[in-house]
Amino acid sequence: MTVNVNIHEAKTHLSRLLERVAAGEHVVISKAGKPIADLVPHQAARVVFGGLKGKISYDDDAFVDVDPDIQRLFYGDEHAAS
Repeated sequence: MTVNVNIHEAKTHLSRLLERVAAGEHVVISKAGKPIADLVPHQAARVVFGGLKGKISYDDDAFVDVDPDIQRLFYGDEHAAS
């Protein structure tokens, strides 16, 4: 089921609208009759650390002559390459 509300109604009844979304409803927020946003249930993204392990490789030469600006971004001014 889709519920259409204007911005004022959404601000006034946000908690109720979120409960409806949690129950499976789709809420469309409109401004002057034009839809501008959808309230839908949150879908957490699965994060996998090390997902590229064994799929990429690099040579240690990749870290030779690193741009001083990049060094500064990671390590600050006192560690920048000269």
